[in-house]
Amino acid sequence: MVILDTNMILRYLLNDNQEMADTAEKYILSGKAQVTIEVIAEVVYVLKGVYSMKRDEISETINSFLDLVNCEEKAVLNTALDTFSERNLDFVDCVLFGYHKVKGAEIATFDKKLIKLFEV
Repeated sequence: MVILDTNMILRYLLNDNQEMADTAEKYILSGKAQVTIEVIAEVVYVLKGVYSMKRDEISETINSFLDLVNCEEKAVLNTALDTFSERNLDFVDCVLFGYHKVKGAEIATFDKKLIKLFEV
């Protein structure tokens, strides 16, 4: 198992440095690459904040990427990404919603937007 960090994933997704993108691709294609929710959250933050990608484009890009790597919480992330593309919520709130929807987790929050989403 090799856990990919944010920069490794970004170089692969953006292909903005060929040497780094090639290195990232080797890890990804090895079948041993693993990602965590925390790292994906940072990738979302960078793609949205630094690269000004649209929510639906981020969701589509990362959902496709998740098909190439191992992720213990893939269903939670897929739900979070889909929610992120459809709602004006922070990604971390979307992850919490994913835990609620996929795993039945009770989420304690004062966030009105998140509470409203639970009621839908």
